[in-house]
Amino acid sequence: MRRILRYNTLLLLTLVSLRVSAQEKSDWQEKPAVYFSGFADLFYVYDFNQPTGTSRQSFLYNHNRHNEFNLNLGLLKVNLSQARYRASLALQTGTYPNDNYAKEPGVLKSIAEASVGISLNKSSSLWLDMGILPSPIGFESAISMDDKTLTRSLLAENSPYFLTGAKLSFRLNENWEVAGLVVNGWQRIQRLEGNSLPSFSTQVSYRPKTNVTLNWSTFLGTDDPDSTRRMRYFSNTYGIIQVSDRMTLIAGFDIGAQQQTKGGSSYDVWFSPTIITQFAFNQIWKTALRAEYYQDANGVIVSTDTPNGFRTSGFSWNLDYSPTQWINWRLEVRWLGSKDDIFPTENLPTDRNWIVGTSLAFRFLERIDGEH
Repeated sequence: MRRILRYNTLLLLTLVSLRVSAQEKSDWQEKPAVYFSGFADLFYVYDFNQPTGTSRQSFLYNHNRHNEFNLNLGLLKVNLSQARYRASLALQTGTYPNDNYAKEPGVLKSIAEASVGISLNKSSSLWLDMGILPSPIGFESAISMDDKTLTRSLLAENSPYFLTGAKLSFRLNENWEVAGLVVNGWQRIQRLEGNSLPSFSTQVSYRPKTNVTLNWSTFLGTDDPDSTRRMRYFSNTYGIIQVSDRMTLIAGFDIGAQQQTKGGSSYDVWFSPTIITQFAFNQIWKTALRAEYYQDANGVIVSTDTPNGFRTSGFSWNLDYSPTQWINWRLEVRWLGSKDDIFPTENLPTDRNWIVGTSLAFRFLERIDGEH
């Protein structure tokens, strides 16, 4: 009897093992969904300081042209999605990649995203992704239709929009997700010549309720070659609260520190608080307000070569019209004021800047394997 029980137990375990193995194999063999998407953001900005050139500010990378109709970002993307693996490739053009990818050589400027990921466990809660990845830092992206305002905040413009490397992410449950990245550097596709040290980034995201998102992301590394290596430490924290069906509130805070000299104990510090609120009158019309401040007195991120460095406050008002989810027209009025005269004019620089900008943006998403 005992021998029969052993045989039955062994048979049961073998059958379970074969079933699990077959299930895993079938998961990998399932046909992936393939999506083709596109986005274009056409804009016009008038700068009341009337700078002599078309480019306005060295610390802005989106909608940064004066008195000129132009394409901020045109994006074409192919996305492959499956339970056990995923991949994406996105190509871009426009004034945003020209400005923000200026350090990248040649064709690399045209790559917005290129990544492949695989699931490392049966529940697909643990993933390894490698490539040019969207940055886990911040609540704004280069795709304006995903943001509450037309222009990006000073906080977003001066922290990484993308990171290149490997990302290990784990969803603990419905509320918690954590990630760790090994990357080539501070918003770099190609590693800085002469730098042999990889950089690191982390992300912790917590959603205690369906209408609340809390996020903390970090960066640890350097943006110098080995000969002058100054370590950089950076933290980004934000919260998004859907106050009601009509109102959304976002609050973010960045703070960073970088060594003044290689191996030194003195640091230059910069920080930036930002608050944005959006109110929807209905499904078509929305408005948003933003208040922000950015202080980089020693020019780590924004160099001004002025006595007080970059100490700038800002306010903006937005009006959005979206007759469908695929089209968005925006109008924004923005004011920036600084402690020093850092804003170019047709004559001498000044300490304040008014702009009015407008944008027409559209997007599309199509499943191209025949299913919708």
